[in-house]
Amino acid sequence: MGQSRVLYRIGRIVCTPVFKLAYRYKVVNKANIPDDGGYIIACNHISFSDPVLLGLGQKRRIFFMAKDTLFKNKFFGALIRKLGAFPVTRGAGDGKAIKTGTDLIEEGNVMGIFIEGARSKTGELMRPRSGCALVAQQTKVSVVPACITPLSKKLFAKRIIHFGDPLTIEELGLVTGDRRELKNASTMIMNKIKEMREQDLNEYKGS
Repeated sequence: MGQSRVLYRIGRIVCTPVFKLAYRYKVVNKANIPDDGGYIIACNHISFSDPVLLGLGQKRRIFFMAKDTLFKNKFFGALIRKLGAFPVTRGAGDGKAIKTGTDLIEEGNVMGIFIEGARSKTGELMRPRSGCALVAQQTKVSVVPACITPLSKKLFAKRIIHFGDPLTIEELGLVTGDRRELKNASTMIMNKIKEMREQDLNEYKGS
């Protein structure tokens, strides 16, 4: 992957005060994040800042699938590769990206997946895609649902970064990995994200 640990650490040091000032973010249930071993963080996607906020919300490094067009600029592509991103072709059943993700998890790393497959332009939650459930079924690791919730429609609204309880493949009903299982598991993960979003809007809106 060629990720630079030093660059990642420098990025955390630089981004923490900047993002804290810009978004005044609050992390909920940080203790739900496993301290070691491979697992998946499945999150909604509302902003280009989401990968950074997820990274700042817990202490372990996260590897992200990112749309392949982000890598067309050589400098920017090289930079995000160093920070842990790898390309995926949307809507193409990108087997190479899935293989990269499963290899990373089997090596004990954390993989972040935006379960909707794209950024929501309205801020509302969209239909989940099956890629997250597929990777979980192939690697046999747990999925930690996560939700980033802005508390208003302002550009730099306060964000709540909420981590849910890890979901095992048994809880997700992933056995054979057929289409129905993947759809049901994806829906279950998305429902957890919806629950966290509603909880945070009720509890923190106006704060």
